[in-house]
Amino acid sequence: MGTNKLSAKDIKREKHIVDASGKVLGRLATEIATMLMGKNKPQFVPYLDTGDSVVVTNASKVKVTGKKSKVKTYTRHSGYPGGLKVETFDKMIVRKPEYVIEHAVKGMLPQTKLGRQMIKKLKVFSGEETK
Repeated sequence: MGTNKLSAKDIKREKHIVDASGKVLGRLATEIATMLMGKNKPQFVPYLDTGDSVVVTNASKVKVTGKKSKVKTYTRHSGYPGGLKVETFDKMIVRKPEYVIEHAVKGMLPQTKLGRQMIKKLKVFSGEETK
């Protein structure tokens, strides 16, 4: 009995369209990360990118539970002294709704070259239309 090995030519990719309106951010992000990694397929192997591409629409209509809309923060730093910027979920969902979902999904993917390859297959749109 030999081991069945998966090669790059055996990978079949699909395109999933996910509507984010009314869905909870964390649960949506885990669903998307699972599809990007390919864990929903029977031929999943951790050393290859077997995942599908995902298109998310209505990113501005995603919700969070509890007090997270006021408490959850997104930080960035300009690199200069005093350059720390902190923004709450409420302000970020108005300014950049795509970033909220991208940030949540990116944190759930592997922090390796393979993870950077997986995140490139994610497209997020704030409205209904996909370009």
